Amino acid sequence: MNTTRTSRRLVPAVMAAAVLSVGLAACSSSGSSTPASSTTTAPMASAAPATSASMMATDAAAGTDFGAACSSVPSSGAGSFSGMAQAPVATAASSNPVLSTLVSAVKQAGLVDTLNSAQGITVFAPANAAFQKIPAATLSSVLANKAELTKILTYHVVAGQLTPAELAGTHKTLEGGSITVAGSGESFTVTGGSSSNTANVVCGNVQTANATVYIIDSVLMPAN
Repeated sequence: MNTTRTSRRLVPAVMAAAVLSVGLAACSSSGSSTPASSTTTAPMASAAPATSASMMATDAAAGTDFGAACSSVPSSGAGSFSGMAQAPVATAASSNPVLSTLVSAVKQAGLVDTLNSAQGITVFAPANAAFQKIPAATLSSVLANKAELTKILTYHVVAGQLTPAELAGTHKTLEGGSITVAGSGESFTVTGGSSSNTANVVCGNVQTANATVYIIDSVLMPAN
């Protein structure tokens, strides 16, 4: 009898222990499921690609260089598109052989520091071929006249870094006069002081550290 009673008392105790064991196991598994926080951190890890995609979209909106003459720009080094983007505009142009005559003129006029220190400008930069259209005697005379040279060079600079979408229209120049840009997409003309003084953009949307450059095929002349 005693043995039977003892057995009967042990059964509930064993069952209680089993229930307690199951309960602890459940708590343990729910505690380990707190990795729910690790599942919530997973989307945060995937947020990095989203940021990169956003940055890529911004870059795409900013656009890239365009135009047939862009193929003449060095593919590497300080004079390349990526190299020019690291330097202020006068320094960047000095590394690009396509703009060597312009750079000589800028130095002759003493405008290197002025252009390099300017914040957010657009430069319509005549290529070497543009200066070759000017009679040699006239070009020599202009290069020797600092005041006249400064007037012409500053006529090629406007405030703000204009994107291709903002390019068309009339813009006041650093010289004080105005130029008019017509066109859209990747085809633009720039007209100076007279309707006969028109240049084509042959390589556009070139970035430097402080300016956007549009290389043109003629030198613009301000109205007298």
